[in-house]
Amino acid sequence: MKYMGSKRAMLGNGLGELLGREVTHARRFVDLFAGSGAVAVHVAQRFAIPVLAFDLQRYSAILAGAVIARQSIIKWKPTFEAWQKRAESLFKAYDVPSADCLTVKLVTQLRSWCEAQVELPITTAYGGHYFSPRQAVWIDAFRATLPKTESSRTVALAALIQASSQCAAAPGHTAQPFQPTRTAKRFLSEAWCKDIVGRTRTVFEIIADQHAQRVGRAQVADANDAAQQLKDCDLAFIDPPYSGVHYSRFYHVLETIADGNCGEVSGTGRYPTRIRRPRSRFSVGSESADALDGLLSAVSSRGARAIVTFPDHDCSNGLSGDSVREIAARHFHVYEQGVESKFSTLGGTSDQGRPGEGGRSARRLAKELILVLKPK
Repeated sequence: MKYMGSKRAMLGNGLGELLGREVTHARRFVDLFAGSGAVAVHVAQRFAIPVLAFDLQRYSAILAGAVIARQSIIKWKPTFEAWQKRAESLFKAYDVPSADCLTVKLVTQLRSWCEAQVELPITTAYGGHYFSPRQAVWIDAFRATLPKTESSRTVALAALIQASSQCAAAPGHTAQPFQPTRTAKRFLSEAWCKDIVGRTRTVFEIIADQHAQRVGRAQVADANDAAQQLKDCDLAFIDPPYSGVHYSRFYHVLETIADGNCGEVSGTGRYPTRIRRPRSRFSVGSESADALDGLLSAVSSRGARAIVTFPDHDCSNGLSGDSVREIAARHFHVYEQGVESKFSTLGGTSDQGRPGEGGRSARRLAKELILVLKPK
């Protein structure tokens, strides 16, 4: 799925090997900024220790919990087919307009139709923008007919969130949707043609076949609060935000699908009200250093070990590789290594950019700092 700062690539580029060495000395693995859930799921599948995952946003807890909270596979086909049948019954109740041959006029009409479907929260908020009317109604139908059993329900919702991320008509993240302009219309059309049902089925099958070696849990919590639960036998994984813009701005669409509703939206980005968008001290330049210092102090005071990852350059939230090193050294013995990784430019249109079309690269190579922290 589209996620800035995802650790998925790093897991095969040094981080996975490091985790394998350090996890052998731990009784629990605690991911304090779970994000896409990539690291928590990686550890849960490979090592016989419970994994705890925390994040400020609910969609993150769902993505991680869909795997780390289960110790057995789910028979995906009968579960998905029954879910799709229920959703299809709801979908067919609507005369969804076609989104072929997009023009500014047609997009305006489609947006008006979507906003009028007040009983369909995803369609009302995002239909005609991030999703075509057809995609949006399907998302609402799937969301309203989730399986009843807890494990299957979480897997289904995680699959729907990931599939929606893959289909969202936005350059990189869900901060701004494509508009029907001369240069962006084809990207809008391409995104709206993606099969949300097929992608949900594919992701459901993949997640249903994954499970943890030991049952863990995922929950919504601030990292500094969650750190109060650490014990001296724990290994904490700390991958804090590097952006000066709150992540809730980039993932509000996924959070709405997780919650099922977002209330009124506004602006080009179709943002929910600020009260519905979690705020992190790590994304505030005047607070980020104190937030990190407080977090590492809490981890150290409980005798836990930690792995910290962060871009090894100056970041827009006021932190840098050097400041992270300095803060970590106040509380731990620090052992360092670095790897090359890719970072989101928060809005680029492709991995290569589109010269001549005003595009910019969606991701750029940079050095990632990895610190292994051991109590003094």
